[in-house]
Amino acid sequence: MRQSLSRYLPWLSTAPAALLLMPFSPWASAGLAGLFVLGCIDLSQTKQSIRRNYPLTGRLRYGLEYIRPELRQYFLEDDEQKLPFSRNQRAMVYARSKVQNDKLGFGSIKDMYTGQSEWIAHSMQPTTLDPASFRVQVGTQQCQQPYALSLFNISGMSFGALSGNAIKALNKGAALGQFAHDTGEGSISKHHREGGGDLIWQIASGYFGCRTADGRFDPDRFAEQARSPQVKMIELKLSQGAKPGHGGVLPKAKVSPEIAEARGVPLGQDCVSPARHSAFSTPIELLMFVGRLRELSGGKPVGIKLCVGHPSEWFSLVKAMIELDQTPDFMVVDGAEGGTGAAPIEFADHVGMPLRDGLSLVHSTLVGAGLRDRIKIGASGKVISAFDIARCLALGADWCNSARGFMFALGCIQSRSCHTDHCPTGVATQDPVRQRAIVVTDKAERVYYFHANTLHALTDLLGAAGLQHPGQLSPQHLMVRNAQGQARTLASTLETLLPGQLLPGSDPSAPMPSPFADFWSLSQAHRWGLDSV
Repeated sequence: MRQSLSRYLPWLSTAPAALLLMPFSPWASAGLAGLFVLGCIDLSQTKQSIRRNYPLTGRLRYGLEYIRPELRQYFLEDDEQKLPFSRNQRAMVYARSKVQNDKLGFGSIKDMYTGQSEWIAHSMQPTTLDPASFRVQVGTQQCQQPYALSLFNISGMSFGALSGNAIKALNKGAALGQFAHDTGEGSISKHHREGGGDLIWQIASGYFGCRTADGRFDPDRFAEQARSPQVKMIELKLSQGAKPGHGGVLPKAKVSPEIAEARGVPLGQDCVSPARHSAFSTPIELLMFVGRLRELSGGKPVGIKLCVGHPSEWFSLVKAMIELDQTPDFMVVDGAEGGTGAAPIEFADHVGMPLRDGLSLVHSTLVGAGLRDRIKIGASGKVISAFDIARCLALGADWCNSARGFMFALGCIQSRSCHTDHCPTGVATQDPVRQRAIVVTDKAERVYYFHANTLHALTDLLGAAGLQHPGQLSPQHLMVRNAQGQARTLASTLETLLPGQLLPGSDPSAPMPSPFADFWSLSQAHRWGLDSV
């Protein structure tokens, strides 16, 4: 009984203390009286059991829980602990964006003998490269307006998810550095236009910026926007790494007049992104839609963004390319580790193929189908450093995109409050007061310098490997440790196909690695998945 009552003592003691202090300090007495009233409220409320059982002191628990992420980040987190990006990774971006010293003193703190170790094999004959030459030509003979894309670009983040000032700074930085800015599925806003930077217009299932009143694709509205000189490529998004296979809803309370204008949706209604597209339903129809977008845009490169799910569905799309002899101009492979979009925990943690697996599968499939020279590949998903870019290039990518890396360049501190509209740095919020923290001219320069200094670091890496151009990087140039702790080339760990191995008439004696052996023969061009389903 005594123990059960002791939990009330801190609260009950405020009443006599308030009476005792009244003659000496009315303000202190009033404060203690206020605490007593709070305890009474805690005892009588029915929503939180901790406060009900521990009036007044129970509030400490919720207060500490509220600031737990900050306490962990500032005092407890290890420099290499990736939640989702380590302190060292963030510090690297901050230093490069501010043109500060990004070097490391007194050696690496990484354990180089764990199963996570990987490194690039350097050469005894280093070379010198020019980052200005790091451009990728996207668009073959089927395009009237091919585009020379930077090796490192801003990944898709919508206006609505990011503030207007953040979008302005990103686009102005892209213009300064002559690299591309993906709009995200929220379409092209006035903030994208202001900086004049090159745009990759992302079209998703909501067809924002090119939709009819009932949410279907509007070819006339699409053509009007797509033919803008600022729009360099069109990206048709099937899925994203944060929540593949999951739609989304922007509640009507968050649909501001600016967002409604950019997306072409009415005010006072929820803004819905369906889980699937309505403009096509089979692989063949998807490719025909891609061709239609290319024609409507005036011959600009059109590609597909996806997080790989069922291998058989990806194989069905490749079989449709072979059957029609028609391909997208590019593929962007997003990894399940991507995460600027708010997502249910189950989707963030357990849905979608991680980038390295998905990228390797897409590249190898296109090689085996004889299509790799017709399709460029982009990669996104926790790409933040020059080594991250080098790894993706070795796995088959032609270029890389980064979302959170450029958010850090804007000043993001990884508070992980993007979905609350309470971003402390003004990056991921629509609060006009909070987003004032972003001074566009200053942050645009940081975006520019992060891009430039990252590519400079990449030139140093490639030069150390003795290469003349990023396109020469292969899995043979990267070393990894296997489960037994032995150092092996990355190439020895990959299951790859020979050129044309998936085509009829290929050498039947060549072994077909998994998952090709399991799913390729069962997939078909006229439906998603397996023909046995």
